[in-house]
Amino acid sequence: MTDVIEISSPVDGEPVGWLPVAGPDQVEQAMALARAAQPAWARTPAAERGAAVREAAARLRATAADVALVQQQETGRPRAEAQESIDAAVSTLEQYAELGPVHRGRSLLGGWAATDLMIPEPRGVVVALTPWNDPVAVACGLLGAALVTGNTVVHKPSERCPHTGLLLGRILSETLPADVLQTLIGDGAVGARLAGHPGADVVAHVGSTATGRSIAEATAGTGAKALLENGGNDPLLVDRDVDPAWAAEQAALGAFANCGQLCTSVERIYVHTDVAEPFLGALTERANRVVLCPLVDRAHRDKVHAHVTDALESGATRLAGAEIPDGPGAYYPATVLADCTPRMLVLREETFGPVAPVRVVPSFEVGLDEASAGRYGLAATVLTGSIAHATEAYRRLPVGTVKVNDVFGGAPGGAAQPRGASGTGFGYGPELLDEMTTTKVVHLGTPVGSA
Repeated sequence: MTDVIEISSPVDGEPVGWLPVAGPDQVEQAMALARAAQPAWARTPAAERGAAVREAAARLRATAADVALVQQQETGRPRAEAQESIDAAVSTLEQYAELGPVHRGRSLLGGWAATDLMIPEPRGVVVALTPWNDPVAVACGLLGAALVTGNTVVHKPSERCPHTGLLLGRILSETLPADVLQTLIGDGAVGARLAGHPGADVVAHVGSTATGRSIAEATAGTGAKALLENGGNDPLLVDRDVDPAWAAEQAALGAFANCGQLCTSVERIYVHTDVAEPFLGALTERANRVVLCPLVDRAHRDKVHAHVTDALESGATRLAGAEIPDGPGAYYPATVLADCTPRMLVLREETFGPVAPVRVVPSFEVGLDEASAGRYGLAATVLTGSIAHATEAYRRLPVGTVKVNDVFGGAPGGAAQPRGASGTGFGYGPELLDEMTTTKVVHLGTPVGSA
């Protein structure tokens, strides 16, 4: 474990700053303080907890420009996009501020002289381990749901954006009692110590599959609940009856938004042979118009380029990008690869960069078979004019979210459970409140009076 975390700009390589890493004593202290603060926070009326989170949302809105600037400096995400993400984070906090006070249990039908209840209670101390690719919005979802249900939280943001996470924690904590929300800065070793801590009741993690598996093993030993949204290898199916130019727009949006650094980015594309040629032409043209963007750092760029190199060496054809540009920073171009095969890393694993690997298939059925294969189960998109194909796809695809004819579509409040290597449990929506609580059954009988 390192003593400090140093951040360099992915834009120009210049130093952004450094922060000290939390040591074992700081981890123990944070967990102890969270445990001590939890009973009083749980006894706080739900409406007051909701009001505190609502005020935290207002403070985040007022300081959004400052947070967006820090996020841009650390991760390279353009400030306007970072601002949009923070706006979404504010909305998420406001949503949970409203939902928390009306999160309720049930009454049961028992005997006439008795009352039977199912009562939701906070689980206790939540450890939140959040990612760098959308650090504010993701964190606010987990923190908001945990706090309004009466849990206290120890939050460790990604070591790739520690300044962003620390600033967010300071802003949100201003409206909360002492120690209800704490932020620890650290690397993977600090995250592992928190995940395996016997004082954690929930470990909520958004990040890589490898880290998620380690957390699952750790919580199996402590009894904590693991709530995991991990890697994805999301497919996009393009049917023969859709406009190939429109399909290419959808594919480009899914593969290149935020430089491909989104949990639900399009990672692999299966296109029907009847529309493959115009689709590939339109996708290549759109990739060549994408403004060159930096990935989060050079180490991540090396991983992305290794996947692309593996594909090219295994027979893929480069149609756009695929070359590391000269100059400072961690830039990587929007890349389109044709002639991809299932054995290539770009189709088997999560690349998490602006890479669109395309496989031409002879039929929708073959594309659906191949899209359904693999160990990940986060999301998938289907572009088709056939209700029968859409229905067959959403029935068969082993993923938590299926989007038909809209690569980033979805109504507010939706919640899904990732599958396989992509994790477990609801990570957003009203159902996240259920994940952050546990249910107690209470039977209130009538006493028998003395003679």
